[in-house]
Amino acid sequence: MNNKQATILVTGANGQLGKELQAFAHHYPSYHFLFVSKEELNIADAAATERYFTAQSIDFCINCAAYTAVDKAESDAENAFLINGTAVATLAAVCNKYNTQLIHISTDYVFDGTATKPYKETDPSNPVSVYGRSKLQGEIAALENNPSTIIIRTAWVFSSFGNNFVKTMLRLMKERESINVVNDQLGCPTYAADLAAAIMQIIASGKSNKNPGIYHYSNAGITNWYAFAVSIKELSGSSCLVNPISTAQYPTAAKRPAYSVLDTTKIKNAFGVTIPSWEESLEQCLALLK
Repeated sequence: MNNKQATILVTGANGQLGKELQAFAHHYPSYHFLFVSKEELNIADAAATERYFTAQSIDFCINCAAYTAVDKAESDAENAFLINGTAVATLAAVCNKYNTQLIHISTDYVFDGTATKPYKETDPSNPVSVYGRSKLQGEIAALENNPSTIIIRTAWVFSSFGNNFVKTMLRLMKERESINVVNDQLGCPTYAADLAAAIMQIIASGKSNKNPGIYHYSNAGITNWYAFAVSIKELSGSSCLVNPISTAQYPTAAKRPAYSVLDTTKIKNAFGVTIPSWEESLEQCLALLK
């Protein structure tokens, strides 16, 4: 009789999503979780990755390991492509060899941001930054090396863990009397805790192997960075003045997509995932940060 607990490996476990998965794991006592940081398992090291999989019997691998310094990537392309591209190819191949389903996290940055309606999974990708190109390379490699891979593209991720827009705004609002925030980039903020819950729902559904491919997940509701910052200000009770500015007034090394709204119909239909609004999730996140 086979009562073996399914084992879930989470790589890049010290990032926002990795930390949220750690916080969420106790809701799923029927799974055995392995959380590894890049120091514990460097997925860019093919031999080390192979050894790790040989020593463990892993049913699912959630790959949260990524090079996410969007602006730095412009001058550090080699490392961005190593971690977001080459390493993902290695991990996917090892997962395929050991019959492990890979759930790989990707980004809205695979699109150029010129759309006027929410991006579907089938829309053509056209990244405009090194980060976006490196993440697209990872997507392609993952599906080529392991056809059972699920790729989840997400956007504007925030959490009570790690570095993100919400925590940066809270800090700046404490330090300054006024801040300037871009108001002409549209998107859907994503609470990493909600994404973690959705990933676990996909695994627990028993349907993940039958539904490989690319999916989009972000919280419900469209906003811009300025309006997002104003919500943070109001919910946190800050008196800091928030001023709207244009992207042109805030030059960055990497070009940002002006429109990053993701269509989440497919993930809802395939796995019955329910998606909260970003506003209610922001309230939850801020309550934890208090």
